[in-house]
Amino acid sequence: MFKQTAGEKLVEQLIEWGVDHIYGMPGDSINSIIEPLRKAKDKIKFIQVRHEEAGALAAAAYAKLTGKLGVCTAIAGPGAIHLLNGLYDAKLDGAPVLAITGQVESDLLGTNYFQEVNLDRMFDDVAVYNQRIMSAEQLPAVVNQAIRTAYAKKGVAVLTIPDDIPRFEVGKEALVTANFAVKQDVSPLVEDMHKAKIIIEDAERPIILAGNGVHGHRDALLSFAEKIAAPIVLTLPGKGVVPDKHPYCLGGLGLIGTKPSYEAMQEADCLIMIGTSFPFTGFLPDDAKTIHIDIDPVQIGKRYPVDAGLAGDAGIALAWLTEHVVKKEDREYLEKNQERMKNWLEKLEKQEEDESEPIKPQRVIRALQQVAENDAVLSVDVGNVTVWMARHFHMTNQSFVISSWLATLGCGLPGALAGKIAYPEKQVFAICGDGGFGMTMADFVTAVKYELPIVVVVLNNHKIAMIKFEQEVMGNVEYGTNLQNPDFAKYAEACGGVGYRVERSEDLLPSLQKAVQQRKPCIVDVVVDAEEAPMPGKIQLSQALGYTKHMIKEFFEEGKIDLPPL
Repeated sequence: MFKQTAGEKLVEQLIEWGVDHIYGMPGDSINSIIEPLRKAKDKIKFIQVRHEEAGALAAAAYAKLTGKLGVCTAIAGPGAIHLLNGLYDAKLDGAPVLAITGQVESDLLGTNYFQEVNLDRMFDDVAVYNQRIMSAEQLPAVVNQAIRTAYAKKGVAVLTIPDDIPRFEVGKEALVTANFAVKQDVSPLVEDMHKAKIIIEDAERPIILAGNGVHGHRDALLSFAEKIAAPIVLTLPGKGVVPDKHPYCLGGLGLIGTKPSYEAMQEADCLIMIGTSFPFTGFLPDDAKTIHIDIDPVQIGKRYPVDAGLAGDAGIALAWLTEHVVKKEDREYLEKNQERMKNWLEKLEKQEEDESEPIKPQRVIRALQQVAENDAVLSVDVGNVTVWMARHFHMTNQSFVISSWLATLGCGLPGALAGKIAYPEKQVFAICGDGGFGMTMADFVTAVKYELPIVVVVLNNHKIAMIKFEQEVMGNVEYGTNLQNPDFAKYAEACGGVGYRVERSEDLLPSLQKAVQQRKPCIVDVVVDAEEAPMPGKIQLSQALGYTKHMIKEFFEEGKIDLPPL
């Protein structure tokens, strides 16, 4: 009678859980897992990445985009260590991810053997479930428990498997458990919703701050906002919850946000936070009654004092409140902020139409908007590019994925790989700065190898530009931010893809139009103005003073001005 090895059982269980691909790189301590993957390649695809960090970032992005489990694998020691950055991204953004790592053989553990690292301890902080498998009989139950926990707690599960275990046969004494996860609807307590109702009805100037937890509840949110005449401000992970140009939307908040959202927040007398644990509390009202709705009770009041907390599903809470609150007839506060937003969008439009050279980053985003379809997937890297996309790309029904809480450079390209695998029929863009793209650019060949026709838009200013701006705001002279870049368009061609180099404004839109029609991965390398600072929607006095101090330092230290004779 044929008996399965533990490695074969692992792969079978992944397939039963609906996993159809896994990111990783083969190596000695996981070869006994790679072989069963090879045998099952018609049911589960192994996506070979060029760096394990890219694999973990792709797994995290896949989970964020789809809600399904993202899976990555790596060898013991260096490979497992490389996974950490992507796994922390998944942890902080609440994405279900399974990491399967190799380890030295069982009888060598504790001997300081080649590539032996204490992975149990290393993964302890990042994981909601972290287990070393020590027998073939233990494996099936632990795999199910790991995946179930990743889904239930929306986090990272790690399985460390010594190299000999996958080769052992799974005996009949192995524990059999369920291979599915159960969802639940969580409703806030009725007394808490009544308390929130009273606060809302007493308010004259209510405002909504909507985050990642409101995705999928667009209609419920808009109905609620209309009922209480409240403008909606979006966190960065919440971008796309409602269309950016919807009459109730004031855009983002904070250093990457809009001036209307800042002004509306300062005037509000009632703040309703939904599905967000917004960290930048300095941008929230100083004196407003606050209601916080979140599926996780731990997040309520965690960063900002609240008067009512609703622990439960955002959709359920919004539906109840919309049904029970008295409609607000006074629309003055809403209309005042709608007028502000109209003026703000007109200013943005002027920036986007600027045809000067070097090309303004805002103009690149405008051109991207013209070629991006309504359901496109946008994987956005970290840095100045985040600001330009947050402010100037006006979402309708596109998907937007980013490393929001960890804010790790290099997430753009892996996110696009995951996006194209998840949605092969959709347009998929990676929008990156040159610094972020440079960190993971080796995996552009992964897109070529697996015939994933993504479009990478690189805003190339030969600088780590956001850090340059931060240094200047501190009053310092820019240092250590210049980058030596290759021609990214030629790099695309060297990898087997298609490249377009854009240095003139008139070539921008035509290049993007050509790129989206290609059946190969493309890089559109756009040389942009390095001096275009990502100024916040509302400039603080300290920022203005710091920037002035920087300019004085520049003049005197670089000898850019001559002092008049005494």
